[in-house]
Amino acid sequence: MRGDWAAYFDVLATANLYHPMSRARADAQPGWVGYTPTFWGPRPGVKALAFLTDGMLPAPAPDPVFFQDDLGELARNWPQDDEWLAVNPGSPCEAFFPATAAHRLTWRRHADRMPHPRRNELRTLWTGGPLHGPVAHGLACGALLCVSNASLWNAMGWHGTGYVRERKRLKEWWDITSREEWLPVQEDLLNGRMSSPFWGLVLRVRSVLARDFGGMVEVDHWRQATTRVIRNSAAEKDTASDGVTMSDSETETQVAGAQRLIGRIIRYEARFRADGLLAEGRFVHTVEAWDYGRASKMARWGLGARYCDLAEAERAVLRAGRLSRINYRSWEDFSAAYVLGRCLHFDEEEFGDWYGQMLNAHRILTSDPNSPWLNIPFR
Repeated sequence: MRGDWAAYFDVLATANLYHPMSRARADAQPGWVGYTPTFWGPRPGVKALAFLTDGMLPAPAPDPVFFQDDLGELARNWPQDDEWLAVNPGSPCEAFFPATAAHRLTWRRHADRMPHPRRNELRTLWTGGPLHGPVAHGLACGALLCVSNASLWNAMGWHGTGYVRERKRLKEWWDITSREEWLPVQEDLLNGRMSSPFWGLVLRVRSVLARDFGGMVEVDHWRQATTRVIRNSAAEKDTASDGVTMSDSETETQVAGAQRLIGRIIRYEARFRADGLLAEGRFVHTVEAWDYGRASKMARWGLGARYCDLAEAERAVLRAGRLSRINYRSWEDFSAAYVLGRCLHFDEEEFGDWYGQMLNAHRILTSDPNSPWLNIPFR
């Protein structure tokens, strides 16, 4: 409104820009994207390419799909000098820019000095995204990863990194390439079956001891009880054997693995307390929060990749929130359990990026006045 185009381009350089594309074309040529003039520019006869920013995207539909770009990429790869750039055309904040080589050099200078993609930032969709209620609660269960990646925590109508990259993400990280492969993964996450059952066994032993004896559990007591549980379980399987039993060496290997795991958990929890992620006197009871948080995100990733529709994704998000409320007492308890699960899987006690990213996200979510964790009751 004030004509401050230098500031405008600084903001634009940090934004995700989305361009529509035929889904058939995207599926026919995986990994390839094409720009299509879809809007005639600020005056008759001027051809433009239209791009929408996050808050202006429509709800995901089967067709068309959107792919994600940014100002730096557009400066390098603009298809035609005579095509203008149209940002959010048809909205109150629409803007149109010529895109000659000289103009694109200006775009490049803004892009080079502004951070993109953004990281470690709480971003909220203030219009069009739930801020309170059960859906918002379920979305907030995935907020740790949203903050780490600086994606909109409450965008139920998820486009994410765009159709092409959302499919690539699921293929590379989850080996998912179809709806038929997405469905069982989503269900396993919602049922807490994606994290290691062995972690769950070891943590349950401590939780039972804490309930039976009250308060914190001595580490030696936990180690001894876990050993008994594993050996007794092996003996019971041997008694009721249908031909498949564990040898003594296999049982002892499992016992040794449990002892190493207990050591790792104790050291992680000590670090969590030192960093303010876990309150003094508290410990992690289960790591199913890692599954529920990923289930909240998987619903949206599936929607972005068009492996489900909006209604199905919302139902999954609601289930993730409901299960989290049943199994945890607070956002802080949920967070510590989520981070422990992630660290046990990825971090190998390096306390590197796998931990640091989540610690930063936890601190933002427990301190930022706009955080969903401070504005949505956990229970």
